[in-house]
Amino acid sequence: METLKFADMKLSSEILQGIQSMGFEKASPIQSMTIPLILEGKDIIGQAQTGTGKTAAFGIPMIEKIDKSNKQIQGLILCPTRELAIQVAEELGRLLKFIPEVHVLPVYGGQPIEHQLKSLRSLRPQIIVGTPGRIYDHIDRKTIRLETVHMVVLDEADEMLNMGFRDAIEEILKFVKDEAQTVFFSATMPKAILHLTKTYQTNPEHVQVARQQMSAPLIEQFYLEVRNDQKIDALSRLLDLNHTKLSVVFCNTKRRVDDVVEHLERRGYLVGGLHGDLKQRDRDRVMGNFRKGTVEILVATDIAARGIDVDDIEAVYNLDLPYDEEDYVHRIGRTGRVGRKGKAFTFVVGREMNNLKRIGQFTNSKILPTKLPTVTDVEENKANQLVDKIKETIKAGGLERSISLIERIMVDETNSLDIAAALLKMLSEPKKRAKEAVEAPRDRVSDRPRSSTGNFSRGPSRDRDDRSGPPRRDDRGRDDRGPRRPSSEGFRRK
Repeated sequence: METLKFADMKLSSEILQGIQSMGFEKASPIQSMTIPLILEGKDIIGQAQTGTGKTAAFGIPMIEKIDKSNKQIQGLILCPTRELAIQVAEELGRLLKFIPEVHVLPVYGGQPIEHQLKSLRSLRPQIIVGTPGRIYDHIDRKTIRLETVHMVVLDEADEMLNMGFRDAIEEILKFVKDEAQTVFFSATMPKAILHLTKTYQTNPEHVQVARQQMSAPLIEQFYLEVRNDQKIDALSRLLDLNHTKLSVVFCNTKRRVDDVVEHLERRGYLVGGLHGDLKQRDRDRVMGNFRKGTVEILVATDIAARGIDVDDIEAVYNLDLPYDEEDYVHRIGRTGRVGRKGKAFTFVVGREMNNLKRIGQFTNSKILPTKLPTVTDVEENKANQLVDKIKETIKAGGLERSISLIERIMVDETNSLDIAAALLKMLSEPKKRAKEAVEAPRDRVSDRPRSSTGNFSRGPSRDRDDRSGPPRRDDRGRDDRGPRRPSSEGFRRK
């Protein structure tokens, strides 16, 4: 469909200023279809995946509908994970840059509830973004009241239902007045979602972004056929060859994340791990270090795919092929953001090639084969980088002190070429010896793995992050309370 310009949507000047400050002028397809309908007051069922701009699609009209003089809660957004809740709140905050009278507050498990109570009292937010479990807690405590809410958004509704939040969502919705506008966004439309729409929506408009619009043209996508016992070495070679500033490595299990972090640390990389067993303060610390660049490689399970909001990630590595197509889209969507280019590398084993073909069809994109770089390729690339750095240093000047030192050495009839060669050797040998200490006696990727990598002969083990088994309570970033089945006790029904 033809996309609209935000300036043609009859939005307030303050909102347009916020949109312009974020660098956007033209709406995405989902925004063009959804924003006018929400502004008209219609209930919406939106089918759209990550990367289509759905946060702004519901965020912009929600902000437009806020009464700035009213300090009560008027908008509620439910998200499946704390990471997504934070991300949504941050994006709304950017849209609100020129509307200081309106406040948004993220509310989620893992954060001390006392801090949230203090923020609720002092900030008096008109928009709440939260996870169902923690929102339920606040309703139970009567610290959040929803009688004044006139718009509710369920973001990634199918994911919330998959995580067991259905009962909590239904209990929460019972506290919202019947005439409130409801907007449900979901990548898929299972029966449970349709049940919610029939119960809590009135003549909803169904808005859908075609799957082929999910492709990411700025992301170069590659795959490598690599055995499980080769993956760590293959990953190391790609990391060395690409020499990216920031990159993310995705694994299917927490155990795999820990193994990869351990091996990469031993090889001298600046690496951090992110998965469901980490406490919130540890997640915040890892993500903070990643944003600052003190961690250059983030190794994560899929819980992080929807919560990493860092614009300058240059490459994504799928060490394990994701279990479904949508997870692949979420993963590679971490790179190539804000008009930047990015690369995605996926490791496949045997019959996984069939799954990779389905992913290519789902995303309407070409995932090209690429060869694993040899040790010689990596060394040559490093040498070229060093040559370029030397040339830049010469061009920058300020070498007088170094030249004086070289002249002292040349008194002993040593020529400048030998001196330069010796300095290069001294520069590269410490790293080379450290690398050899980790990898010895192996020189080829196809050699047998270390015993500490675990037995991967049957493919990636599906531990608690695997969707086929019951996850731990916090495996997918859910609240500290649940999603337990809420009782009706303590709730005031309509």
